[in-house]
Amino acid sequence: MLPSNIKNIIFDYGNVIFQLDFLKSKYAWEELGIDNANDFYSHKIQDPIFTAFERGDISAKEFRDAIRVLTNKKELTDQQIDHAWNSLLVGITKGNHELLQSLKPQYRTFLLSNINEIHFDYIMKYLKTDFGFDSNDHLFEKVYYSHLMGKRKPEAEIFEQVLTENNLNPAETLFIDDSPQHIEGAKKLGIHTYLMTAPNSIQKLFGFTG
Repeated sequence: MLPSNIKNIIFDYGNVIFQLDFLKSKYAWEELGIDNANDFYSHKIQDPIFTAFERGDISAKEFRDAIRVLTNKKELTDQQIDHAWNSLLVGITKGNHELLQSLKPQYRTFLLSNINEIHFDYIMKYLKTDFGFDSNDHLFEKVYYSHLMGKRKPEAEIFEQVLTENNLNPAETLFIDDSPQHIEGAKKLGIHTYLMTAPNSIQKLFGFTG
C-alpha cells in the first residue's frame, strides 16, 4: 500500500524494471574457466573496480583490463569479457513499459540506475531492437545513470541531486529499489522507500493488470 501523499516516484532499473540474473553471469564466467566470479562480483559483493566503473571513474577499456587481472586471464578478449559481463541482463518484464506509461500522468516519475558504459550500451541496443525505443527517456520525466553522473547509490549526493534538480519533497517521494543498502541511503534523506524482492513486482505494487 503506497502512502497517500506520494506525488513522485524514483525507480531503480535492475530487478525493478529490467530483470537481472546473477547466476547467468556466474555461469558465463565459469565457461571462460573463471571459478572465482562470486569473489569479485555478485548481488551482495563487488570488487571496487565495479564501483569505479558504475561511477564512470574508469573507461570500458580500463574495466576490461582490470577483469583480466582479477581473473588472472590475460588472454581474455574484449568480446569474451563483454559477453560474460552482459549475460546477467535478461530483459524487460512484459507489461513494465505499459505500467510506466500509465503512471506518468499520475505521478512525476524518474529513473535512477547504478549502471556502467558496457551495460548501458547493451541495454540501449536491446531497447531499440526489441521495442523500437531510442532510450528510456520517454517513460520518465527524467532519467539518471550513475556512470554519467559521477555518483552512485547509496551515496547521499546522488539522491540529493535528483531531489534538488526536480524540486522534489522527500516526504512526497517514493524510491523503489531491490538493494537494501540503496533503500537505507534514501531513507536517511527522508524519502519513502519500497524494497523490491521476488516474487513482488512493480505491477503487483501498483495493481497493474495491463
